[in-house]
Amino acid sequence: MPKITPFLWYDNNAEEAARFYASMFKSAKVLDINRVASKVMTVSFEIEGQRFIALNGGPVYEFTEAFSIFVSCDTQEEVDEYWNKLLEGGTPSRCGWPKDKFGLSRQIIPKALMQLMGDPDPEKSNAVFQAMMKMEKIVIADLQKAHEGKAA
Repeated sequence: MPKITPFLWYDNNAEEAARFYASMFKSAKVLDINRVASKVMTVSFEIEGQRFIALNGGPVYEFTEAFSIFVSCDTQEEVDEYWNKLLEGGTPSRCGWPKDKFGLSRQIIPKALMQLMGDPDPEKSNAVFQAMMKMEKIVIADLQKAHEGKAA
């Protein structure tokens, strides 16, 4: 096991969550399910080489946006794919930051956003930032229009 592993607290649906997450990514799998008296206690899973542990801890804690999983996307198609899967029972939010049906936040962010916001021209980078602030799902074409000074 890696030295550092995110540990996620669920009410009683850790296995369902782990299987949902594993179904979203091509390189993902459920690794281990630990039971206590035939009840699922923890589920270890891996997404793109990152291990996670999910715990059925009961209804004591809920996720907040203070913790999110950043998903770096190469294309708009990839953004769309993850966004649509997360919204199956989940809720959209601003700036590419939806919550899945379990309440866990993701950041579905195209690499183009970081590149365009990193422009050394402050007017261009600010225009991209302002465009992003108006979006729920990040749309690369609209970011590029903002960067070019065209209305999105």
